[in-house]
Amino acid sequence: MDGASGHTQETGRRGCRVRPWVLFAAVVAASISALRADNLPQFDGGRALAYTRQYVAIGPRWIGSPGHAKAEAFLKEQFRHDQMEEDKFTTNTPAGAMQMHNFIVRFPGKKDGIIVLASHYETNYPLRNIHYVGANDGGSTTGLLIEMANYLRGKTLDGYSVWLLFTDGEEAIKNWSDTDSVYGSRHLAIKWQSDGTLKRIKAFILADMLGDRDLDVQRDLNSTAWLEDLIYQAATEYGWQSYFFENKTYDDDDHLPFVHRGVPCADLIDLNYGYQNAYWHTAEDTMDKLSAKSLTIAGDTILETIRLLNQR
Repeated sequence: MDGASGHTQETGRRGCRVRPWVLFAAVVAASISALRADNLPQFDGGRALAYTRQYVAIGPRWIGSPGHAKAEAFLKEQFRHDQMEEDKFTTNTPAGAMQMHNFIVRFPGKKDGIIVLASHYETNYPLRNIHYVGANDGGSTTGLLIEMANYLRGKTLDGYSVWLLFTDGEEAIKNWSDTDSVYGSRHLAIKWQSDGTLKRIKAFILADMLGDRDLDVQRDLNSTAWLEDLIYQAATEYGWQSYFFENKTYDDDDHLPFVHRGVPCADLIDLNYGYQNAYWHTAEDTMDKLSAKSLTIAGDTILETIRLLNQR
């Protein structure tokens, strides 16, 4: 492709005339692409960013803090007219027993099955003394899911039910390990396995750190390959594919307890936040690093993935 590009640039410098039919074909192709995108679901990244800003203004949200309680209240207020379940549990951590809260918001569909869209909402506990507000890490995808509800609310979903999941305790309390991380999703995966919910989940899509202005979503090799392929197809429908999967990673995240139980999962995460990931887990994770466009790209892609899943 580099050679073809160079050849095109070279002939342009030589003043080669472009045939009219080539220009016409390019215009038609661009028009068809735009029309196709216009017929796809359209996500409002600007509103998602506005929700993120309101949410992040709460301040640090580490477990047990006043900010954490305010974050819970904020989520309850957003979904006060929806089918919202608070999943409250107490678990042992390196800092002792802690009470945590997952929130599940259900939008029923006509098909028998569930698509779960998930994000964690708390901030890092070890960073509780540096005024770490987690604008991207936890904040941006909380805003994304709140705006996702606006798209789903009031509609008759002809496909699968869509559940929005806000997990607690994704961050390690001391040092990341299999037992000191993803507390909320570990608890819920066990609970849903016990009550039969896991068998009904057609896809578990985790959103994490997707507000970054310089969006670069890595392909997670711990995720389910066919589901990540479907997500890439969805992104391509909008022309957003250049923001996805250039690099590959193995991500430990809220999806793993579900991966280990055979649920099809995809972790959509941009773990390249600032130069050499300089903003991640620092006080520099602030609103000025985020963009509405990035949230639009993520939201569009997730909505189209849902549509493609309903067609399978």
